[in-house]
Amino acid sequence: MSNAIADVALDVLFREARSYRAWLAEPVSDEILREVYNLMRWAPTSANGNPARILFLRTKEAKERLLPALAPGNVDKTMSAPVTAIIAHDLKFYEKLPQLLPHDPGMRDLFANAPELVDATAKRNSSLQGAYMILAARALGLDCGPMSGFDNAKVDEEFFGAGKSEPNSTQEFFPEGHIKSNFLCNLGYGDKSKLFARSPRLEFDQACTLL
Repeated sequence: MSNAIADVALDVLFREARSYRAWLAEPVSDEILREVYNLMRWAPTSANGNPARILFLRTKEAKERLLPALAPGNVDKTMSAPVTAIIAHDLKFYEKLPQLLPHDPGMRDLFANAPELVDATAKRNSSLQGAYMILAARALGLDCGPMSGFDNAKVDEEFFGAGKSEPNSTQEFFPEGHIKSNFLCNLGYGDKSKLFARSPRLEFDQACTLL
């Protein structure tokens, strides 16, 4: 236990951390978003595949492109957040395996010839990377509001070119429509005065078994 982090850090990351719906009018710099990524990128992923791709929406214009895909209950919290991250996954993540897993050159072909494995691996591991993003953001002083409640197909079409014949403004970075959205996460400095009372969680004996 000598490497255990301080109790106050556990409070920041877990016990006192909340999912925010309302935000203070304080900007989030590009520099801190880069810091968030540079921490979250150390998340473990299958075959070191790193399938997550993140689009940080920072401007009013970018948020308005997202607006038609949002469930009504997620509109205000998203439009008022300083940043909304689209956590997505690349279904051709295996093309980067020669860079990321140079000691095992056969892994690229293993995934390239197994589309069902690619789909499951990309979804699972981008979710894991997204969870690390939340922890990284909290560790750097940001608050988070992760959410579902949006139309994935609309997001994929608008931002990642899925089904579009004309290129869009993000296709240079996310080409060919093989990026698929997973979940959204608002980032900023949360308004604590708008928090609800914290909901309970399951106890150990309700959720876990020791064998």
